[in-house]
Amino acid sequence: MRVDTITAEQHLAYIATRPSVSFLQTPAWGKAKPGWSSVSLGWFDNDELVGAGLLLMRKVPKVNRFLAYLPEGPDLNWADSDLVERALNALVEFAKSRNVFQIKIGPHAWTRRWHAETLKAAIAEQSAQSIAQLPADDINASGVALSQLLTQLEWKQPQASDSGFGDYQPRYVFQLNLENKTEEEVFNEFNQLWRRNIRKAEKEGVTVRVGTEADLPIFHACYVETAQRDGFTPRPLSYFQTMWNAMRAEAPERMQVFIAEHPDHEGAIAATTMTRVGNHAWYSYGASTTAARDLRPSNAIQWAMIRSAISDGCQTYDMRGISDTLSSDNHLFGLIQFKLGTSGFAQEYVGEWDYVISPLWSRAFTLYMARR
Repeated sequence: MRVDTITAEQHLAYIATRPSVSFLQTPAWGKAKPGWSSVSLGWFDNDELVGAGLLLMRKVPKVNRFLAYLPEGPDLNWADSDLVERALNALVEFAKSRNVFQIKIGPHAWTRRWHAETLKAAIAEQSAQSIAQLPADDINASGVALSQLLTQLEWKQPQASDSGFGDYQPRYVFQLNLENKTEEEVFNEFNQLWRRNIRKAEKEGVTVRVGTEADLPIFHACYVETAQRDGFTPRPLSYFQTMWNAMRAEAPERMQVFIAEHPDHEGAIAATTMTRVGNHAWYSYGASTTAARDLRPSNAIQWAMIRSAISDGCQTYDMRGISDTLSSDNHLFGLIQFKLGTSGFAQEYVGEWDYVISPLWSRAFTLYMARR
């Protein structure tokens, strides 16, 4: 087993053979990340390509040392323990040859799932304060075994925050299964409030359209308002323009922008971006205005994206990260409360893991980033 660089074309050809990989593991994503250099890697078992991934590299200022990161990757057969062990050992050897002091990976393999009804019951009965406290409805044995293998191979998992979030990428996500389902079937699975809100938005004259690059400033204005309301630092418009150009150049379906509008309001009253790779679609960024909240544009725009995913043949609609809190007193409770109305499921991933090659440089870089 060996790891070597491959071209973007080779990487995309590999992705085309897979049902899906994370959009964070496409060559285009590397071009959308300022402050990081990127390269596509291939895992070769003898001469057979058995895995691929996007490697992001962050340089330590003034010295030739790097943090290496494969967000939600690499893409390997994580259920094959022998292959995984050899693949990770090969990755470590490759990293050492590139002056990497620490590797961070995020296997796109799940461990546990909780159905919406299970979560709703726990919230109503106040029987658990977090998702992790609940018995899972489904357990992925290979995902559990992968966590054990990573520990045996001396990979370390950063401690999760009190909210259940992972290190860089979310540990818990909320997804809808669209496989072999019609729009009507998916709509009927929504709870009563979601169905009512979608119908209300339509009755009140809310329209949702798929935008173009020219609509990114409209999206961004709505996004900035959301950031100010919710207390986070917004990314600049240039970030989304760079992402749009990189991802759309790779494949038109890689990124779309959706705009919800109403005749009585100027600009967007809600705006979102959606990404797609293979049969998996992700809701990646979302925003809405306070003034038009009563028109329920957030439900309307989600329904438009879900319908688009169904039309494109997607099997999974991914609403991305949630906190694992089930307490209505927690300020992050709204993340899961809104998404529960779709009657999907919460899913826990194996999470992100670190392999420290140089503890000294790892500690120094952590201190630098904390001060920065």
